[in-house]
Amino acid sequence: MRALIGGGMLLALALAGCTEFDYDRDRHLREGGVVMDTPDRYAVQSGDTLYQIAWKFGLDFRNLARWNGIEAPYVIYPGQQLALKGSTSAGTSRAPAADGGQAASGATSAALSGPIAWQWPLEGEVVRAFNANALGKRGVSIAAPLGTSVNAAASGEIVYSGSGLRGYGNLVIIKHNAQFLTAYGYNESLLVAEGDQVSGGDPIARVGSSSERAGVLHFEIRELGKPVNPTSYLP
Repeated sequence: MRALIGGGMLLALALAGCTEFDYDRDRHLREGGVVMDTPDRYAVQSGDTLYQIAWKFGLDFRNLARWNGIEAPYVIYPGQQLALKGSTSAGTSRAPAADGGQAASGATSAALSGPIAWQWPLEGEVVRAFNANALGKRGVSIAAPLGTSVNAAASGEIVYSGSGLRGYGNLVIIKHNAQFLTAYGYNESLLVAEGDQVSGGDPIARVGSSSERAGVLHFEIRELGKPVNPTSYLP
């Protein structure tokens, strides 16, 4: 696996035992042996998108849409009750007309097709390895100077750009196709908006800080909603 990006240096990661937490409540639950479960329903908040909600609960956005009878472009609205499990009992399924002015939408273009040409989002040292057993975020942390350009790991569509997902700071989520999404967290600033199309290597944000470290990017790849080890896909 790649621990230092750039310069052709490939080092074995020695961080497999590290555990990653979203926030203090995650740590408390883990220490108490409590396993968090996905609730049956979720009440949509102002500013939410279908992709953001699916990401938060580790779901495939297509399943979330299907369970709730939501069709592309995946418009949802504040107060809507979404089923988060394979149930058809959600209180509402289709979004109302957009004249309410508060509708939040997902991507509006068709999914990309073809193979994905993955690349690292920036050059830096991997300071936290992927941990499949982590209770909170599951990805890698890459250290880099504050303000360093964060680049798209592959071509796709920006389906989330904001700070509304707790524990990620300023976050960008890119949809690459119907199978893969990537996320870029703890950014100092965001350079893209929802609906933008980007190519691999395009700047999308600037490196910021987490609660534990100054100058770090949290990076995730999710396949069908489930976190996977980025080093299994990146060159």
